[in-house]
Amino acid sequence: MKKKSYVSGILTLSVIIVNYNTRNLLSDCLFSLKEEYEKKNWVPIEIIVVDNASKDGSIKMVRTRFPFVQVIKNTRNVGFAKANNQGIKKASGQFILLLNSDTKVFPTTLKNIISPFFHLKHLAVTGGKLLNADGSIQPSAGFSPTLLRVVLWMLFLDDIPWIQRLIRPYHITDTSLYQKDTLVDWVSGACFCIRRDVIDAVGPLDERFFMYGEEVEWCYRIRKAGYRVLFTSSSPLYHYKGGSSKEKGESGIVEEFQGLLSLYKKHYSFGRRIILRMILALGALLRIIVFGIIGKYPKRRGLYAKAFEMARQ
Repeated sequence: MKKKSYVSGILTLSVIIVNYNTRNLLSDCLFSLKEEYEKKNWVPIEIIVVDNASKDGSIKMVRTRFPFVQVIKNTRNVGFAKANNQGIKKASGQFILLLNSDTKVFPTTLKNIISPFFHLKHLAVTGGKLLNADGSIQPSAGFSPTLLRVVLWMLFLDDIPWIQRLIRPYHITDTSLYQKDTLVDWVSGACFCIRRDVIDAVGPLDERFFMYGEEVEWCYRIRKAGYRVLFTSSSPLYHYKGGSSKEKGESGIVEEFQGLLSLYKKHYSFGRRIILRMILALGALLRIIVFGIIGKYPKRRGLYAKAFEMARQ
């Protein structure tokens, strides 16, 4: 059966939230979406929660407090990419918004994340402006992880503002660059809006990426197909980073290394993959030494030790 792109002749937005044992955060996220769902005065919204076998009562909470939300219940944790793909298959909207369960949107977030699609040619993806709990900007976009950019990242050089503006870094950390809409190579999967027809053209998320790096790989394919990716400064939302990860506050170090290795295995030559492993191994070793000298962050030293061993394999 062909999926509908319209409801009563109006473009629709499907919001997909993957949840794994984040009951309270998910409740806050859905509450922030409820008002926009009930308005329906600018675009009809449907909300789909894909639960990865949570054991904290998340599903019961959703069905009790938010009966308008559709629920997909998995019997095991299938990962971020596969769970989002399940939601995409069920969704009926012409626009698909992937939203983390540890986020809270503002009244203008959803409208402003869609509006650029009607003005910018070949635009396929928009990303929201992620904020920390204190309102400060959280880095959420960047450029393709070429070998040069990875080297500068591993050497801490891409944190220098003038270098950021010169080489367009893998991770944009200069907060001044988040004050305006910017065409980038990738945006964070925490708030990732994509056109349905683009998914039909390039395919869904690669399910071999369990968690971390899947949005970078997806954006790589999207841009290769001739589309554009935009960071939107007018679409703010809170992101309680790490809230949906097992290792809160230290999440993603090993996983991001693995995501890069998987990206290079899929899209780059064998020679570049070997060089990438060397760069990541040296970068991990440098961080082990630095954290050892300053005598802080013992957990990070351990994680970078794991990352070092993984890069050497």
